[in-house]
Amino acid sequence: MQFEHLGVSPRIHPEAVIAPTAVISGDVVIGPGCQVLHGAVITAEGGPIVLGENVVVMENALIRGSAVHPVHVGSHVLVGPMASVSGATIADEVFLATGTRIFNGARIGAHSEVRINAVVHLRTVLPERSVVPIGWVAVGDPAEILSPDRHERIWELQQELDFPGYVFGLDRDTPDLMVQLTERYTASLARHMHDRRLD
Repeated sequence: MQFEHLGVSPRIHPEAVIAPTAVISGDVVIGPGCQVLHGAVITAEGGPIVLGENVVVMENALIRGSAVHPVHVGSHVLVGPMASVSGATIADEVFLATGTRIFNGARIGAHSEVRINAVVHLRTVLPERSVVPIGWVAVGDPAEILSPDRHERIWELQQELDFPGYVFGLDRDTPDLMVQLTERYTASLARHMHDRRLD
């Protein structure tokens, strides 16, 4: 399914193959040889998404760009089933395994691997040929790659990255943080009310 969002329609190379149950919405460019499988969602929420050549987006993966955090995925990248990429830059020949989470402002260097259920956090930079092991967390610039049992260190680095400020423009100490965050986000997402299905 393809949708025009904010007046912009997806541009899909004729050699790309999009499953009939995939959703492609808004300012999305999909290059030649790409495969987008069943249940995948590629949604440009006001900012562009570009997939290079021969990118595979597997079942139920999510790629989301925003006006502040566009997405660029290089060529020969595999985005595994149930993986999530939000507002990040992925270089060429990167493997994002099943269930990986890549957050806003992250940059992943060429030939890197983010293995099953691993996380590359907000504004984190992975150099070329990095490996984030199964279930581990990469945080910071330069990235520290930490096992999930290192929660205190992960949180220490995470606080400095300021998720609510960076993504939503809100101070973490705002007394009604979740009220303001959800009201801003629902107002932004309400722009989909005027989307137009193209196929």
